[in-house]
Amino acid sequence: MPSLRKHLLIAIAAGFAALGATSAARAAGPACAPAKLGEKYPSLVGKTIKMGADPQTQPYVLRDPADFNKVIGADTELAAAVFDCVGIKHEMFLGGWSGMLPALTAGQIDVFWDTLYYTPERAKEADFVVYMQAGTGALTQPGNPKHITSWDDSCGDTYAVGLGTVEEVKMHEEDAACKAKGKAGITILTYPDQASGMRLIQMSRADIMLTDLSMVDSQVAAHPEIYARAYKVLTGFLIGAAVKKGNGELLHAIEDGLTIMQANGTQKAIFEKYHIDPSLQEPVAIKTK
Repeated sequence: MPSLRKHLLIAIAAGFAALGATSAARAAGPACAPAKLGEKYPSLVGKTIKMGADPQTQPYVLRDPADFNKVIGADTELAAAVFDCVGIKHEMFLGGWSGMLPALTAGQIDVFWDTLYYTPERAKEADFVVYMQAGTGALTQPGNPKHITSWDDSCGDTYAVGLGTVEEVKMHEEDAACKAKGKAGITILTYPDQASGMRLIQMSRADIMLTDLSMVDSQVAAHPEIYARAYKVLTGFLIGAAVKKGNGELLHAIEDGLTIMQANGTQKAIFEKYHIDPSLQEPVAIKTK
């Protein structure tokens, strides 16, 4: 009898141990498996993926102040973590932000990963893996001299917007609305990169520069003597990495890697490192249209 009881207790303990191991595995969530690249994504074996980005899009992509040849930033680090997780070799292809989507569609780069807003129109040219929501910030001079508090009351003002951005489309809509009401229109200046846009604010050639909220907040925090935030808008737009159409394995590899980065807290940690609100993180999803 003691022997039977002993065996029974051992069996129960083993059962609890197995249950605990299963629960721990579930809690741990998906894990990186770079060694399985050939099994999961055979077309990517032996390839070096070119990731396009603009090193003047702080805090997403920027040159390291301590080493000009090194590129850092939230998107740079998140992309590197994703590619390493799934076993993909990659290299940076740097240039002006407005030229990256054309470079992607032309096949000069494989991924455009640099605070790119998803829109159905852009999805005609590229497939997206979205992972965060967007906010728009209005950069202005210290003290907000024109006292602009919303893009709804910007008739007669001068706005700087990124070439080909959703903000450019929005301000043309606002300009038309101003004129329809019999008010002065909005003067719209386009800039090809962040540095050019910020110079328009520094030189008071523009009253407001519209760009990503995190970019605005990072510049204001670093240079309060030069910039201020006039207002912010949570636009509801999604931000993602764009992949050339027809490259399904790369698209799904990025989706898998980002899902793991969210599950293990890497994306949240990177956001916090670069002072991006972690609540902007959105569940990973593929958008092809």
